[in-house]
Amino acid sequence: MPDIQSPDGRDGRNRSLDVPLVLLTGGFIFAFCALALFDIDRLSIWIDAAFAFSARWFGLYWQVLLLATFLIGIGLCVMRGAGHKMGGLEVPEFSTFQWGAMIMCTLLGGGGVFWAAGEPIAHYLSTPPLFGDLSGDPDARAHAALAQAFLHWGFPGWAILGALATILLSHYHYDRALPLAPRTLLYPVFGDRVIHGPFGTLVDAACIIAVVAGTVGPIGFLGLQVSYGLDALFGIPDTFVTQAIVVMGLVAIYSISAVTGLSKGIRILSQFNIGLVFVLLVFMLVMGPTAAIFANFVGGFTTYMENFFAMSLFRGEAGAFGDSAWLGWWTIFFWGWFIGYGPLMAIFIARISRGRSIRSMILMLSIVAPIVTNFWFSIIGGSGIIFEQMDPGIISIPFEGLNLPAGLLAITQAFPFGTALSVAFLVLTVAFVATTGDSMSYVVAQSMSQGEPRAWLRAFWGIAMGIMAVILVSIGSGGVSKLQSFIVVTAVPVSLTLLPTLWDAPRIVWRLGRR
Repeated sequence: MPDIQSPDGRDGRNRSLDVPLVLLTGGFIFAFCALALFDIDRLSIWIDAAFAFSARWFGLYWQVLLLATFLIGIGLCVMRGAGHKMGGLEVPEFSTFQWGAMIMCTLLGGGGVFWAAGEPIAHYLSTPPLFGDLSGDPDARAHAALAQAFLHWGFPGWAILGALATILLSHYHYDRALPLAPRTLLYPVFGDRVIHGPFGTLVDAACIIAVVAGTVGPIGFLGLQVSYGLDALFGIPDTFVTQAIVVMGLVAIYSISAVTGLSKGIRILSQFNIGLVFVLLVFMLVMGPTAAIFANFVGGFTTYMENFFAMSLFRGEAGAFGDSAWLGWWTIFFWGWFIGYGPLMAIFIARISRGRSIRSMILMLSIVAPIVTNFWFSIIGGSGIIFEQMDPGIISIPFEGLNLPAGLLAITQAFPFGTALSVAFLVLTVAFVATTGDSMSYVVAQSMSQGEPRAWLRAFWGIAMGIMAVILVSIGSGGVSKLQSFIVVTAVPVSLTLLPTLWDAPRIVWRLGRR
């Protein structure tokens, strides 16, 4: 992998470590785990209160932020400067397939399997409030359910993960030699004060804590879900020991991948993941209800497009600044989760997109990846809806109580060769979460270093996130669920960090177009 050379000739492999940032983030994570172990009830009260506050007072802002990020990004594609290749390279480091695989697998993570199976059937069984009562029209219910899942895993959600932030980070890092760190996103507002000083350290710490929480949650969730699957399929006891073994096995995979770097482990694991997705996609299309899957995808996507703005800005029954319980636990939860990932995902995308044009990055993130994701959701979750329509109760009974792993197994077992397909999906889930774990271990270390982060630092963060997941799993599902709620709380400061991208990304593209 070529060295990063800044315009003033400084070698990007100056590996000085930001010790205060390491201590601040590591100390916060240690304190969170300690409190979870010794007083989970008190931690739950604090997180629930902070969650309610965040969803109520920042929910509308997040909805506008995501929608504006998507629309502005699409608008930038028609500007002259959108053809500019970022990163100082004329030829990309990675092929289009390698690049797309790393983006898709990293950003989908655990959502690529369990939520793909669970969210469509959840909305089918309980129609989102925007669409009213559709109990008398099963097809309309199916289309509305898929449309809601398409929104949460579609254009706005993908756009906030780097469509505009990547432009700022690539420009300021590769062209202006500023740090490849979250604080650089605030440079247009605060200038050198945020680059050099304690304020920048706090900004970086908030973004790192958000992404660690957003990654540890799926890691712990994976331990619980795979353990459940092993018990259901093979009778292996669903105990803490099994859950811990699953988590530490996952940690070993993604830590090795992160240590070997972008061009080796992370790239290879992403390509394996995409290959397995393609095999399963073809199998389910051929062996499943093919015509109905395509019909539901078209119907769901049409409903999504017809109601795009209404769904994006839906505020529930309580008015513009109010919040319904449904909104807080669905759209606002997902928006908070994705916002929390935003700055560090943008760092990862900036790092793997050298030699790519601004237009190609925006189109990959804001258009191509969402449509591919929506079709994947139609195949898994859409099949679950079809099976439920054909045999009421076959999916809904195991899925009762939003039991995501039971819902996934019910869907896969309904296909021919159900046991083999279920095992393949457990493997795919591990691979999806591993691609997020290795990439986030890399970019957390990147944010604390100048140039290429040291291997030991990448391994440290990979192992630390795994240990944190095991601690929370030891408490039970309550520990992991509280961390999932905490993700929304961390999104509050991160969302403010992303705000300058709305006006500075267009300014950068306009100036590049004038050159």
